[in-house]
Amino acid sequence: MTVRVMLVDDQDVVRAGLRLLLNGRGELEVVAEATDGQEVLETAIRHRPDVIVMDVRMPAIDGVDAIGRLRTRWPGDLGPCPAVLVLTAFDLDSYVSAALRAGADGFLLKTSTPDELATGIRVVAAGESILTPRITRRVIRQYVGAAPPVAGSYTAAAGGEKHSDSAVTAARERLTELTERELAVLHLIALGQSNQEIATRLGLSEPAVKSRVARLLGKLGLNNRVQAAIVAYESGIATFSTG
Repeated sequence: MTVRVMLVDDQDVVRAGLRLLLNGRGELEVVAEATDGQEVLETAIRHRPDVIVMDVRMPAIDGVDAIGRLRTRWPGDLGPCPAVLVLTAFDLDSYVSAALRAGADGFLLKTSTPDELATGIRVVAAGESILTPRITRRVIRQYVGAAPPVAGSYTAAAGGEKHSDSAVTAARERLTELTERELAVLHLIALGQSNQEIATRLGLSEPAVKSRVARLLGKLGLNNRVQAAIVAYESGIATFSTG
């Protein structure tokens, strides 16, 4: 099955290089491009990609705001919103955390290898999440060590702009709606386990785990597994001693 990809980067040479790289792999096809965050929603609606590979720092509207707009304004009658894989040169906690809270499904650096990028695209297209390994625990520690956010609060991005994290806050208040088995799945998601690994741990089939993950994300009102992991650590369902 071919994964349809949209590229979002303000640098022409970067988009050209990525297009050449990805189209050289039979299972990936670049179907659309945008030069800044302002074009993302309209272009995505027109071309319906499976995955959007997006830079963070762009003129007009940055990647974080573009992700937020995409998540909140995507027409429900078009089916699922495209997955978003952030690809940036900036290894900064403020960028990573703001992008993840806005609804990014993964975060890779532009120093990643072509194989790592292709794998990342396939992973988020399959409904899972991916982060550069050294970023994951650092970002979550930032939030576990900080005071819990309040409803309507905002997380500042590196450029000084602010982005809502109310979805994550609201999700923490809905944890009581989860079943015991869904809480177990949430805990394992927070530990970074894949659907296959969760299935093995809980004695379930992989399709059953995929269904449970989708259901718990729906109950919590979250976009992806990364946001779920942040909720699990913030609420104490997962801790660094168990991770």
